[in-house]
Amino acid sequence: MEKWLTDILPIMDVEHDAIVSKQGDISIVFKCSLPEIFTLSDENYEAIHQGLVKAIKVLPKDSILHKQDWFNRTLYHSPEIRNNGFLKATSAKHFEGRPYLSHESFIVITKKAGNRKAASSIVSNLFRSSIVAEQTINPLAIEEFEDVCGQFQRILESVGIGMRRMKDNELLSASSKAGIIERYCNLSSTNEPVFINDVQFKDDFKIGDKHVQLYTLADTEDMPALCASKVTYEKFSTDRTKFSIGFASSLGLLLPCDHIYNQYIIIGDAQSSIKKLESKRLRLQSLSNYSRENAIARDAVNEFLNECISQARLPVRAHFNLLVWADHKEELKEIKNMVATSLAQMNAVAKQETVGAAQIYWAGIPGNAADLPLNDTFETFAEQASCFLTLETNYKSCLPENGIRFCDRLSGKPVYVDLFDAPRKEGVTSNMGMLVCGTSGGGKSMTVNHILRTLYDQQAHCVVVDIGGSYKGLCELVQGYYFTYEESNPIRFNPFYLAEGDILDTEKKESLKALLIALWKQENERFNRSEYVALSNALSGYYEYLQQRPKIFPCFNTFYEYLQEDYVHVLKAHNVKESDFDVSNFLYVLRPYYHGEFDYLLNAKENLDLLHQPFVVFELDAIKDHPILFPVVTLIIMEMFISKMRKLSGKRKVLVIDEAWKAIAKSGMAEFLKYAFKTIRKFNGIPCVITQELDDLVNSPIIKDAIINNADIKILMDMRKFINKFDKLQDTLGLSEKSKTILLSVNKDNREIFIDLGGHVSKVYKNELCPEEYFAFTTDGRERVKVLQYAATYGSMEKGITRLVDDIKNGK
Repeated sequence: MEKWLTDILPIMDVEHDAIVSKQGDISIVFKCSLPEIFTLSDENYEAIHQGLVKAIKVLPKDSILHKQDWFNRTLYHSPEIRNNGFLKATSAKHFEGRPYLSHESFIVITKKAGNRKAASSIVSNLFRSSIVAEQTINPLAIEEFEDVCGQFQRILESVGIGMRRMKDNELLSASSKAGIIERYCNLSSTNEPVFINDVQFKDDFKIGDKHVQLYTLADTEDMPALCASKVTYEKFSTDRTKFSIGFASSLGLLLPCDHIYNQYIIIGDAQSSIKKLESKRLRLQSLSNYSRENAIARDAVNEFLNECISQARLPVRAHFNLLVWADHKEELKEIKNMVATSLAQMNAVAKQETVGAAQIYWAGIPGNAADLPLNDTFETFAEQASCFLTLETNYKSCLPENGIRFCDRLSGKPVYVDLFDAPRKEGVTSNMGMLVCGTSGGGKSMTVNHILRTLYDQQAHCVVVDIGGSYKGLCELVQGYYFTYEESNPIRFNPFYLAEGDILDTEKKESLKALLIALWKQENERFNRSEYVALSNALSGYYEYLQQRPKIFPCFNTFYEYLQEDYVHVLKAHNVKESDFDVSNFLYVLRPYYHGEFDYLLNAKENLDLLHQPFVVFELDAIKDHPILFPVVTLIIMEMFISKMRKLSGKRKVLVIDEAWKAIAKSGMAEFLKYAFKTIRKFNGIPCVITQELDDLVNSPIIKDAIINNADIKILMDMRKFINKFDKLQDTLGLSEKSKTILLSVNKDNREIFIDLGGHVSKVYKNELCPEEYFAFTTDGRERVKVLQYAATYGSMEKGITRLVDDIKNGK
């Protein structure tokens, strides 16, 4: 016989942000924000568990905690981002439609009506309804219940579980959206309007066109012998570390099918429950001589009562069930195997409900938990029952325009991570210094290329000092300046050039003086005040000279000619003595840079406007040991970046030093590194150092004192090869035991990276790249040669990479 849902629905009304059932039960619904999976330590799990127990003990008698977690298979859709570039567009296409398990968590706290009969598999409001109970019209009772729910909320928020009370418009359905009750009745994964579906219990359990199965954990014989707040996850554990996840995680995100996990904890009258158990113990005592089973049962009840009284446990009744569904009936067999496997990981056995499925499903309607059949619950303590609650959710994502795109390590779903602004606002970090460390081939350059490309797209100015050519592909794609040294095409700069609109300010003059002094004097030579004044006047005179002769191109050669032809006369006119400024010696020492051996170095006529160029790479491998070129180049880099810092207000500036820090430190530039890490955060700057040697971190005072102490963002690759000598590295990096455990779970074969923010947030992400990104960033010699060949053949890096990816897909 067919029934209309409107006639038998157990919910009478939704008002004042609460659900009122036809039996008079009042329910308040919270939407939960849980911690992210794979990010909690043993201590975190224990703290959350203790918080849950405290929160449950706050609830009054005759109340029910119903936690309902929705897990839906969903397809990822890339967010709409305007002005997509080549790599953004190909990345969006790569991840479009990727499947993952979405998760929503709700807690419904129900206060049963005072005169309500206990529900059973025989008596249920699925079959009958009754008049409204007295508590629904008693303002004082409702106010007291709301106060208790507020205490419950504050306790859970104090242990890291976000709680937001849902409003009437979220609980109720409207013409444009489905409320939480309608969603459950139709098993709808979204708030969008849904069709009213038939619910069929006979023969096959179906809701609309979905085939449904129900599995319960409601019999003590099927429950695990031991339960805890967490269990060891062997997949991410090592010989030295045990990686923990929540006890019930296997029934949550680790169960890869559409399902709802319902968790019920029923708080009754504790004293009444103890009296009933005492009576039961006495009955079993009197019958123990007739049956060994009675004696065993007596001892079990006795132990339960002893624990309850001696340790102040709260006796409760509990029930847990999994509602799973599929679009095709054939899928249910595979899902059944998944459920059995997940429960086996908990050492539990689930019962598939058939006859009682209707009543248990009906009790899952938010606000109708009091209709859960009592004979489908079991007696336990709040401490044990709370172990079966799910504690984790998916990785959280910020807005795409504010974050770097990585992927979660569970399903590969893209998530956007704000490494720089949000952590500082939240007090997680105090600076934006970044340290990247990992062995060769661990993915450092790929990761930093990806971060730089994202920051560039977000309008940041990026300056990279590299040894090894890891950023050439990206530099060409974004049409940046790439400086490197080749015999046929040596490195060229022009620090004397002023872009249109720029003037010779004090900072520019000081940087040019520092450069000229470095070219003229050795490190141990004295430099007196009169020489400083003479050079300052020379630079001022030179730029006045250029203003009068606009056809003369500013460069070192024309500056040298000005000194040689004009400034010497100025010095004579002012009777400047040779002891004050030896211009002849100055011109002689700097002669190699004027139509001499190093004529190319300071006379560039292209790639001149470094200040306004947002992407600049200095590849120094060929000159890192050159006694003349390397110090000059590092001075130019310093001058250029400091100029960007001070003049480009409102712009983010990024300085990346990839392995070149060792050469810079040897050249007396250690102070610049210290300055960069301590100062540029004040100018919205991000300093980043990359290294691959473990000993570099442990032994270098530059790294340890100047960088690590001022790098709140640490990105580390697979460190498992150092597991037996990890303690020293852990001390150097200041990693906690939690961070150590999470870091040692990183697997480079899965392209995973570890990110630590200020020692407070530790997480592992996948740095998955689309094929186009991979070939743009690759540092593999053979692959890079192929990319450059394709780029030369097809006219640009973008066209070359596109054709290379197409050829690979087509098996060419």
